[in-house]
Amino acid sequence: MSEHQDPHDAESDEQPPMEAARYPDGSILYPAHPLGPDGAEPVGTVDLSKYRATVITWTTSTATPPGVREPNHLAIVEFDVDGESVRAIGQLTTDGVEIGDTVEPVYAEELRDPEAGIREPASQSWDGYRFRPIE
Repeated sequence: MSEHQDPHDAESDEQPPMEAARYPDGSILYPAHPLGPDGAEPVGTVDLSKYRATVITWTTSTATPPGVREPNHLAIVEFDVDGESVRAIGQLTTDGVEIGDTVEPVYAEELRDPEAGIREPASQSWDGYRFRPIE
């Protein structure tokens, strides 16, 4: 980094994509898999964080794994990417959602406390996306 570059500029604050894979048959899977439904390898990626989704169903877990917030609100959501349905499961930012609500992915640096698990904190990623209702 140059001495004049602000460590807080947009380039250094880039969040990782919520990456789904696109396959030759047109299907899109999240998370990405090495082989698609027809057995073919991915031909590209789609950043789902650029899209909005619809809540298909949601629930609240009150018996969470170590380091995961309690209660933990979770949803299955469905994205429409160029007419292709893509479903994902993830944490919600609130319990104030209803089936059919529109949500957007929001980046979270820590989805759980890395110190609370049995694995070395540096051995895996702790970041990811939650879904926030759009007013």
